[in-house]
Amino acid sequence: MHLNELIAQSTERLTQAQLAFGHGTQSAFDEAVWLVLWRLGLPLDTDLDEAGQQAITIEQQAACAALIEERITTRKPAAYLTREAWLQGVSFYIDERAIVPRSLIAEVLADGTIDAWLSDQTRQVLDLCTGNGSLAVLAALAWPEVQVTGADISDDALAVAAINMARHELQERVSLVHSDGLGNLPGPFDLILCNPPYVCQASMDALPAEYRAEPELALAGGADGMDFVRQLLKDAPSRMSEHALLVLEIGNEVDHFTAAFPELEVAWLDTSAGDDQVLLITREALLAL
Repeated sequence: MHLNELIAQSTERLTQAQLAFGHGTQSAFDEAVWLVLWRLGLPLDTDLDEAGQQAITIEQQAACAALIEERITTRKPAAYLTREAWLQGVSFYIDERAIVPRSLIAEVLADGTIDAWLSDQTRQVLDLCTGNGSLAVLAALAWPEVQVTGADISDDALAVAAINMARHELQERVSLVHSDGLGNLPGPFDLILCNPPYVCQASMDALPAEYRAEPELALAGGADGMDFVRQLLKDAPSRMSEHALLVLEIGNEVDHFTAAFPELEVAWLDTSAGDDQVLLITREALLAL
């Protein structure tokens, strides 16, 4: 058997199992490529047109099949099995103590979308609900002159984030703080990034097993998904510098967000998932609420 045959076989097995994707891949084929290449110790950007005819030993086939079966039987996201997730081309350690990183805010950090909103006075950046620390890392990489604080209510998540700060050698520029919302974060911050728990209860009840494998604390946002966001928007101005900005992800909960804050002036940012999932709010707009 050669590599492309093994990937095709793995794709068929994952397809038959009717799994849910969305933790770094969007299809059975992409997930099969990821798991097979990882198990074989090959780079995830391996050119399958060139390497596809590579012979795979019986032992390698068995090892890949076992990993595919583990994905199916446990229904854990593949990232929990490989202990690695990728966001905007950057590798992160991940395990079950933190949500698998996939925030759309990563896109607007990497492509410079929000740079025009920032000033040369932007020095203190907060990544609230940092999880495994991926957005804090990406912010530090995007803006070498800033200091970043990564905060989370979960000590387990902060332990994972600490691994990633060491992995990317950012311990001197990124501080990790335990905080319930903004409670332990006096600021002032020039920029707050937040991918909060925003999934409404109806959506939580319908989540596939892959998402239920993640910490519920990182997902559940109450009846309309806006419990955490309401408190954040109330508390944020007192932690923000005069011209500070808040970049907030609300995912598929746009209807609940606009219903909760009908008078709030926001700027919606384009992402690969559309222009109604990540928004930017000025301190002035928050003060006007």
